[in-house]
Amino acid sequence: MNKATNIIIAEHDIGHGTFKTYVSGYIASLILTLTAYLIITHRAFGTVSYLVISVAVLAITQFIVQLYYFLRLGTESNPQWKLLVFGFMFGVVFILVFGSLWIMSNLNYRMTPEQINNYMLKQDGGI
Repeated sequence: MNKATNIIIAEHDIGHGTFKTYVSGYIASLILTLTAYLIITHRAFGTVSYLVISVAVLAITQFIVQLYYFLRLGTESNPQWKLLVFGFMFGVVFILVFGSLWIMSNLNYRMTPEQINNYMLKQDGGI
């Protein structure tokens, strides 16, 4: 192969993982998922707050594994565009999740128990 072909191949391989990195990421994700499942099913910690904290830590760890191994965030030499897109995506997800929780909480606060019962009966087809 000549020099031009080597440059094209080198440019094409930038940002792509190898089979080894994908398998490592898959195994790490599988271990984290199974760990969270086993913690919940066997109630490894006594209280609910410890369960929630441990699952949240495992979820954040799996999030980082997904970013590193599959999205290849942080492995390239110039990650500004990927970080910008990631930041925008994180902002949109934040607004969707916490906005939905805020709306549901506000609706729950403003409805009386009688309104809630009437609504539930109408949804069941009871009225």
